[in-house]
Amino acid sequence: MTSQPGKQGRDTAELVAALDAAERVSGAAELRRRSYDLLGASADAADAVAAPGTGVVDVGCGAGRAVAELGERGIEAVGVDPDERMVALARRRWPGADFRVAGAYQLPFPDNLLSGYRADKVLHELADPARALGEARRVLAAGGRIVLLGQDWEAFVIDSGDPALTRAVVGARADLVTAPRAARGYRGLLLDAGFVDVTVEVRTAVFTGAAALPLLTGLAEGAVRSGAVASERVADWLTEQRARAEVDRLLLAVPVFVAAATAPVGPRSSPL
Repeated sequence: MTSQPGKQGRDTAELVAALDAAERVSGAAELRRRSYDLLGASADAADAVAAPGTGVVDVGCGAGRAVAELGERGIEAVGVDPDERMVALARRRWPGADFRVAGAYQLPFPDNLLSGYRADKVLHELADPARALGEARRVLAAGGRIVLLGQDWEAFVIDSGDPALTRAVVGARADLVTAPRAARGYRGLLLDAGFVDVTVEVRTAVFTGAAALPLLTGLAEGAVRSGAVASERVADWLTEQRARAEVDRLLLAVPVFVAAATAPVGPRSSPL
C-alpha cells in the first residue's frame, strides 16, 4: 500500500517520542543504572565484576541510550532491534556504538559468547517470551548475567472516583499488548529457561499532575480502540483525570519489575 511508508514513519516517530519521554521520567536513569549494576557493569571499573564471555547485548535497544551508557562504563555493548528505522536512528544518535538489526528470537552471536543480556520493555511485545529466553541462554557464557525490565500492563494503579471504569480501561488497554503479564512472569520464565540465582525487584514509578495526562490519554485511546469500553465513558473518565490534574489530585503508579539471573556453569540440561 502506498500509504504504508508514511504510516510506518508516524508510528516510529510516535514510538521514539514515547521512549524519549520514558527516559526523562523521574527515576528512569536510576533504574537504568540499577540494571547495569545487576549485569556486573559497575560505573567504577575497579568495582566491575569480571564476567566470562565478551560484551553485553541490549535487546530491543530502541534509540540506543543504554548501549551508549554501558559504553561509558567501559563495557563492550551491542544494541539489537528488529526495526531498521530504529537502528538507523540509534546509529545517528550514538555514532560510536554498535547497533544491529535483529530480533529477540535470533540474535547475531555464536553460542556462549556474551557476558551479559539486557532487555528493557521487550518481553511483553513477544508472542513467545520463553523462546527469547532460550535464545538468551544460547548466547550467554556460563556465569553470564541476564537482566529483564518491564511493566505489568494489568497492574497500573490510578486514583479515580470510578474504580470499576478504571479497571475496565486498564484491562482493555492491556488486552492490546501481546503478553501483558510477561513482567510478573519474569521469575518463572528465567527458572524455566534454566537460569540460576534469580532475583526480582519491583520499582514503582509514580506520576502526578498534568505531566501524567499523556500516559492516561494513551491508556484511554487504547481502551476505545479495543472496543471494550465505549468512547463516551472513556471521555468522561479522561475529563475526571484532567480535573484531578488541575487541582493536583492526579496519581498514576506503574510497578516496574526488574529480574536478574545467572547462566549456570556446567552442561546445559532441559528444564522440567
